[in-house]
Order: sequence, then C-alpha cells, then structure tokens
Amino acid sequence: MQPISLPPNETASRIEPLAKLPVFWDLAGKRVVMVGGSDAAAWKTELLLACGADVDLYCETSDLGDAMIALLDRASLRHHAQPWSCWIFTGAAMALADCGDDAQAQAFFCAARAAGVPVNVIDRPDYCQFQFGSIVNRSPVIVSISTDGAAPVLAQAIRQRIETLLPPALKQWGKLAQTLRETINLRLAPGLARRAFWERFAIRSLSTNEPPPKEAAEEWIASTDRMSGQMGSVTLVGAGPGDAEFLTLKAMRALQSADVILFDDLVSPEVLELARREAKRFLVGKRGGRESCKQDDINDMMVRFAKAGKRVVRLKSGDPMIFGRAGEEIARLESEGIAVDIVPGITAASAMAASLKTSLTHRDHSQQVRFVTGHSRHSALPATIDWASLAQPHQTSIFYMGGRMAGQIEQRLREAGMPSDMPVVILSSVSRTTERRWAGRLADLGATMGRIGVDEPVLIGVGQVFGAAAASRMSTKKTAAPTTNFRTLVG
Repeated sequence: MQPISLPPNETASRIEPLAKLPVFWDLAGKRVVMVGGSDAAAWKTELLLACGADVDLYCETSDLGDAMIALLDRASLRHHAQPWSCWIFTGAAMALADCGDDAQAQAFFCAARAAGVPVNVIDRPDYCQFQFGSIVNRSPVIVSISTDGAAPVLAQAIRQRIETLLPPALKQWGKLAQTLRETINLRLAPGLARRAFWERFAIRSLSTNEPPPKEAAEEWIASTDRMSGQMGSVTLVGAGPGDAEFLTLKAMRALQSADVILFDDLVSPEVLELARREAKRFLVGKRGGRESCKQDDINDMMVRFAKAGKRVVRLKSGDPMIFGRAGEEIARLESEGIAVDIVPGITAASAMAASLKTSLTHRDHSQQVRFVTGHSRHSALPATIDWASLAQPHQTSIFYMGGRMAGQIEQRLREAGMPSDMPVVILSSVSRTTERRWAGRLADLGATMGRIGVDEPVLIGVGQVFGAAAASRMSTKKTAAPTTNFRTLVG
C-alpha cells in the first residue's frame, strides 16, 4: 500500500528552517591562518589547536597579548612577527582574524574569499562565512550551540544546562564506541540488531559516570546477536494535542528508536521533527472530507512492517486509548503474535482544561467528567449516547470530533432537559499556535459552529465549570489572525 500524500498546501518539511548549517570540520593536520594577538584571537587559536590544526599566526610581537604568548610554545603554532598579506592564504583550510575596524575586516575578508579560503573575522558577523558555537566537550562527543549571534548569553546558559546532563565519563564511552564500530559492523547485521546494540550502549553511557567496562561490550554484542532475526514490535504512542512539549520522555524514546512511523493527520510537524531521521514515515490520517486510509489498511501495514523485523510506532494525536481506535489495532496485532506497547499521551480535553485554566472537576460544579464522541463510524452522532444522562447537572461533558454535529448536540441536550444558558466552550486546534476559543451558551452552540467552520480539529465542552470564571479569562483569539468568527460571551 502506498502512503497517502499531504495536499500540496499542507506539505510540511521534515526539518524546520535553520539560520545556519551546523557542520563539524576535521582540521587535524590542516593549515589555518590566524591574524591578531588579542585574547579573543587566542581563544579561537586554542580551539583550533585542540582540533589538531597547524596554525600560522601573523602578528607583530608588540601586539601579542598574554593569552596568546602563553600559547606560543605549542609545536603546532607557528608565529610570524609580521603583518598579513595576500600570499598567506595559499594552502590554508580556513582563515581567521581579529581586526581593529570594519575597513581592515573587509580587506581581510575579501582577500581570503578571493583565495577561496573560508573566513571568519572575530566579532564581526558581516565578515564571517562561518561561526563558532558554544561548545560542550566530551570529545569525541561534541555538542555545539548557536543562537546565530542573537543571544550569546543564552547559548552559554544552554551549554551550562547540557553540561549538567552529560556525565564527564561520556568521553570514555565515546572513545569506546569508536573502537567498537568496526567490530559491530562485522558481527551484527544492519537494521534492528545493530541499532539495538547501540541503543543499549547509549542508555548505559548516559546513566553512569563510571568508565565503560570492556567485558560489557562483548556481552552486549553476544546477546544482541542472539536477538537478531526476531519479529519486530509495534508501539502505540500518544502525540498529545499538538504542542511538542507535551510529549512524554517515553514517547520521545519510542520516536527515536523507530524504524517506521505511521502517523495521524493531526500529529503536528513539531512532534514529527523529534523522530529518528532515518525512520520511514507514512501519513495514515483520517480527516473529515479528505482522502483517508482505511483502518484495515493501517492494521495490515503495522503487521507487515513488524513481521519484517521493524520497530513500528503508530503515532496518534492525543491519547491512543481515547477515541483513537487503539482497541481494534491491539486486537489485530495480538492475533498475529506481534508485541505491542502503549505510550499514553495528553488527551485534548486535558490540554483544553490547561489552556482555559479551568478544572474539569471543580468540586462546586462537577463531580464527574464524560468524554463523548461526536462522530460515529456512520458519520453521525452515535445512536447509543444517553442524552438524558448527559443533560444532568453537576458534570462536565467533552465532545470529541463533534464539530459537524454541533447543532444536533445542542438540540439533543436541550430536548433532554439541559438549560439553554448552560455554559459551553469551543476550542479549535488546542495547544497549537493557531488555537482559537469561544465561550457562550448552549443555545448558541450550533449557530456559532456554523460560523466557525470545521476545517480544524474542534473540542466542545459543556458544563458549569465553563461559566463566568472561565469565560472571563478568554480572549477573542489566542494569536493574531486577519479575521476570526470567534467571540467571548461572559456570564
């Protein structure tokens, strides 16, 4: 079966725009030109020497600062007590300078570019073809952080945070990984077995500050070798309502270890951005009025990929166990003998309550919460809904997928005895930057939904908890937009 493509106007890039391309450059044994003897130049020189570069320093002796003088005894640093000239760029891998003014910076920049040498003039971004990030050094594990020059202090704060997360012993684990790579490639087949080894290796390396025991690596190789050829697995993962920060750590790990990701149409690009880059992705979403995958086809895909030894993530918007057809998928997978795990997610109703700062079970108004589907498999309200029960006071009802049925929901609740002035809220695209809100009375629900439209996923909340206290907090719109049909009714 072929994956369903997003419509042209909804195609999302797998990578969000980047201010700069992060590149790790091998400078071992390469010639680098440095002009200037300032402390800033000395710091960049020390970085270059740490990378194994052969640095030619061009600077009058009288202009050398204390930090640069302290570096002069390095064998790979050659001091030329003279100004720079155009011939110095021959054979250089890169060129750096600390210039006194823009005129000097421009001259150095143009000369380096004319020689075809990448150039950086320190603290003058207009004359830089590349930049240096803030570095966390666990070499061969290296983390570099950049804010594209917008906030160097922020980059330093991020570096400090990462420093606390990465154990110092990661350096030794990284070196062991280098020595093991060839052995792993020979002993373990590409795909599931090889990645299983490296995942165990990574988890261990990040959970200890002890150097790696050499015998452990051989044990892991042997145990992983025994596991090869086994059937794959499926994990049903809740992606939450849209905001990627709502993902759980367990969901993140599942996305990072997946071979195949079958994702719903409502899963946000921000969530998909956190998935393993090499994972194959298939859009299998279901949206009203659009081309959709049949549930049986989705089940067949999961079975086929799992039997091929793949780790499959079925990524569902919200929580997979709430109106996510998880029951049908679990039953099919278990009937095929395929291991299936569940990673719960934040359901849209919880995100709605958080967005409105409203408790769904405020003890003065509601002693129970009902999650109700507003859409059956027959594209209508389910025939089994107990409307008389839903119309009772002192409870909160949340209707999922009820946009097209809003008028009927209003009618059924009023016919069952619910007062026409019962507080109601509508939230569209909950937790996303495009979130919209409306608050009002039950009597206005159907008409309002007709003006709002159902192009985006909608939640309808009914109950006293959405009264004046909640409505007074809401604005006409959460983010700027040219026009909106949403309004706030207080009281």
